[in-house]
Amino acid sequence: MLSKDQFIRYSRQMILPGIGEAGQQKLLSARVLVVGAGGLGSSALYYLAAAGIGTLGIADGDRVSLTNLHRQILHFTDDLDKPKTNSAAEKLMRLNPGIRIVTHDIRIEASNVDRVIPGYDFIVDGTDNFDSKFLINDACVKLKKAFSHGGILGFQGQTFTYVPGSACYRCVFREPPSPGACPSCAEAGVLGPLAGLIGTVQAAESIKFLLGSGKLLRNRLLTVDASDMEFRTIDIRRNPLCPACGKAGV
Repeated sequence: MLSKDQFIRYSRQMILPGIGEAGQQKLLSARVLVVGAGGLGSSALYYLAAAGIGTLGIADGDRVSLTNLHRQILHFTDDLDKPKTNSAAEKLMRLNPGIRIVTHDIRIEASNVDRVIPGYDFIVDGTDNFDSKFLINDACVKLKKAFSHGGILGFQGQTFTYVPGSACYRCVFREPPSPGACPSCAEAGVLGPLAGLIGTVQAAESIKFLLGSGKLLRNRLLTVDASDMEFRTIDIRRNPLCPACGKAGV
């Protein structure tokens, strides 16, 4: 049963069709892991904490730098050189002290991904490199965990949601590009508000999945061109020969 404070805090959310007190209880019982407390993770974490996700995991091994601050809105100037997990947790607990924050002050790698991911119901991929994205995809497919992919560069952003049985990241992008083939944000730049836009979509997808409501970006890739403010939804299909989710498996 919700407390009086919880009932008031989440009241505008609970009046939505299909949520109510029962839906809010689902969110308060849920566990979501956000990998990367940077641009995508900042906005995703803010909205997930505000929505009352009962346990929020934050995985990031980096520290706050000055170049982060134009887009990574969880971190302030006073946080420079702090671990991003600590900086993020401080803000989120001030926003909603009624949830639990679990910090993983590590870079998600092959040696630890199978240890961290199983404890969560949904994964938000807020990483900024291809190796991590393929690693998260492959682990989630193997462990049958739903996740939200997000990526941004320059004025371009994209996101989709994987659930077991749908198209995964490798169905769309079979292998990581060769080194140097794609520029990084440090080389090509990135529009700050675009990180917030894509990260907010990822938070919405997380909540919809946990509630079992609405139509997810399942088998659909949402792309955003912020320079022209054009949104497109592209149908994607599961590849039966996919090395991750196809017959061969990971």
